[in-house]
Amino acid sequence: MKDQVDVVISGAGPNGLLVAGELALAGVRPVVLERLSEPSAELKANGIVGQANRVLDLRGLYQTLSDSDAAPEPMDGYIFAGMQVPFADVVDNPMYGMLIQQPRVVRQLVEWVQGLGVEIRWGHEVVDLEPGSDGVTLDIASASGNYRLPATYLVGADGGRSQVRKKVGIEFPGLTTDVIARVAHVRLPDELRTGLGGIDIPGVGRIPFGHNRFDGGVLIYAEFQPGRSMLGTIEYGSTLPDDAPALTIDELRASAKRVIGADLPIEPPDGPGPHALRRINGQNTRQAAQYRAGNVFLVGDAAHVHSAMGGPGLNLGMQDAMNLGWKLAAAVQGWAPAGLLDSYHSERWPAGQRVMMHSMAQAALMASGPEVSALRTLFGELLATPDGSAHIAGLLSGSDVRYDVGDEHRLSGYFVPDFVLDDGRRVAELLRSGRPVLLDLSGGKHAAAAQGWRDRVDVAVSSADGPAAALLIRPDGHIAWAVDEFTEADPVRLRAALERWFGCETSLAELSA
Repeated sequence: MKDQVDVVISGAGPNGLLVAGELALAGVRPVVLERLSEPSAELKANGIVGQANRVLDLRGLYQTLSDSDAAPEPMDGYIFAGMQVPFADVVDNPMYGMLIQQPRVVRQLVEWVQGLGVEIRWGHEVVDLEPGSDGVTLDIASASGNYRLPATYLVGADGGRSQVRKKVGIEFPGLTTDVIARVAHVRLPDELRTGLGGIDIPGVGRIPFGHNRFDGGVLIYAEFQPGRSMLGTIEYGSTLPDDAPALTIDELRASAKRVIGADLPIEPPDGPGPHALRRINGQNTRQAAQYRAGNVFLVGDAAHVHSAMGGPGLNLGMQDAMNLGWKLAAAVQGWAPAGLLDSYHSERWPAGQRVMMHSMAQAALMASGPEVSALRTLFGELLATPDGSAHIAGLLSGSDVRYDVGDEHRLSGYFVPDFVLDDGRRVAELLRSGRPVLLDLSGGKHAAAAQGWRDRVDVAVSSADGPAAALLIRPDGHIAWAVDEFTEADPVRLRAALERWFGCETSLAELSA
């Protein structure tokens, strides 16, 4: 029997690695178990869209992944069910994007967490587990031998077919839609490529970048790298047998013809790869009935699966990871207040619900039929209005999710706005260490009330013109408490918020010891 570890994370994908990094920043060294022998080269997501970019910015990871020192910039527009959504008139546009393939995200996060002292055991798989009253015991299989590993906490970040979720008995209700999605990197004749990110098909016309609806289904085209095209199809109303052979370019070519009614001369791609070539046989939309069972937690696809339309997966999963990481660290270090770990489910489960709602809505708007065409026309008119585009920006980014933090200020529960302080730093830079921050913009009037938490909470005083007089910011970037002007009652309310989220006050004698 191995010595008990504080936290084991099953899965070294982006979400599991982000949880590991958050724990390590807080001084907790988890063990990450990954059944693969090395970081996955599978081409899944091609970018990170939404509020996850600002989440990464809190730790400086946005800059690492984007190869830029700049802050995230909002996008001018995006797509919803293949329809363009303009964001030019959206005030405080929350929709951010970064073009990056998932294998690179994984490699960069591996480097980050290993630099923080996290141990990743490649080729080690959780094959069984036994929950207990004070932890969980894992049965691990590896090439060097099988072993048992006791842990206080287990995080299942092991994907949609999560063994952790199944072994602990968490239900995964939802539905499976009769749909077949195919996607692959392909080579297209140069004369078909428009140079504007689309293709021009004889007998069909110009097909722009992204999802394109036809009576026969959906054709997806994207050229994320010059000369390296990604082509996909979605066909509704049927599925293949479970033992169907692996996808081929010939099968994708035949599917494209059924969708658009014309031949599309695609061939296998040039170059060494890795190249995408995969099929989704039946689209699952499912969510774990609970994100926590005792000392076991689920993040990312282990907690929710849905259509990839619009690219919501990493946005949702990374925000799960940021929400859970600091709370687990607080529990390990012994200062987590009552209910803190339960708040992971109560805060993130509704966020998952909203993503499943809009992913299913987009799928419905891509279906065939004249009624759907009429609905798309109406929906397109709504998207073109400032209110409509603002609503979609908040929905797709996840910025419209407000946590119940027990404070009624208009900012409380939402992700903190980013702005520049009088010393030139942005608010995001205050959270690089992963610690909560009391940002006092009233010249120091609120700082004294947080003295008893200075071992856990950083205090920053500024005279910058901000959205409030003081903000208590959790490590995940969400505001736990805020006020617009200083009043005599503020210290009492601030201390209550500090105790709710960051545990009991430490005496000055203990702080000085």
